[in-house]
Amino acid sequence: MVLWQRVASGLGLSCLLGVLAACATSPRAPVAVLAPTGSLRAAINFGNPILAIRDAASGAPRGVSVDLARELGRRLGVPVVLHPFDSAGKVVQAVKNAEVDIAFVALDPVRANDMLQTPPYVIIEGAYLVKQDSPIQRNEDVDRAGNRVVVGNGSAYDLYLTRALKAATLVKAPTSPTVTDVFLAQNMEVAAGVKQQLQADAQRLPGLRLLDGRFMVIQQAMGLPKGREAALPYMHTFIEEMKVSGFVAKALQRHQIEGAAVAPPAP
Repeated sequence: MVLWQRVASGLGLSCLLGVLAACATSPRAPVAVLAPTGSLRAAINFGNPILAIRDAASGAPRGVSVDLARELGRRLGVPVVLHPFDSAGKVVQAVKNAEVDIAFVALDPVRANDMLQTPPYVIIEGAYLVKQDSPIQRNEDVDRAGNRVVVGNGSAYDLYLTRALKAATLVKAPTSPTVTDVFLAQNMEVAAGVKQQLQADAQRLPGLRLLDGRFMVIQQAMGLPKGREAALPYMHTFIEEMKVSGFVAKALQRHQIEGAAVAPPAP
């Protein structure tokens, strides 16, 4: 089912028309608030392959977050400067220090203390990876005494599992892409992270398997430094238009991203 049909079937035609009407009356672009230096400084997180990767041929950043940053810069009429990071934790710190103007991170109540957040544009899944001979068969088996769960430091999975796990022990890897390497090197029981990254790890390394299903749903949104509340109405409308117009869906398809879905329109 195409995005247009999914939105219409999920909300009804009247709600869809309401979203489009809101997009048609978009707030005026607050250029001075969003790009106070004259350029739009965008944090790009290579720690999440759903959002961004380096092009195999050129090494240039590409992905849905890169496309959204460039489209926002085009609409604001300012150049876009991409600032690469290897983990979400470092991105959050850069936003907190106002070293960047926009970022692409998962919604989380802890992060809301340090940044402003838009509605989500993409939904992805968090999964668990174990060794082939592990006695752990289900997601519900993970939170047991003696199980050590490796996550990327400061990632959405780290924040969520810090709150959710009661008996298992959380172990921090430097970044999300290094989770499986730490999991194997230190002979841990479980690796946790974005499903697509762990699937790729299970394919490149023998003796690993993913647990069925997911342990969390991650809502990827855009973040802004605190103090830029005047830009939130514009950013809210921008995100909604990017979803409803099909921009996000086409970006996911163009970059061959599987297992991620366009987030539904926000209330």
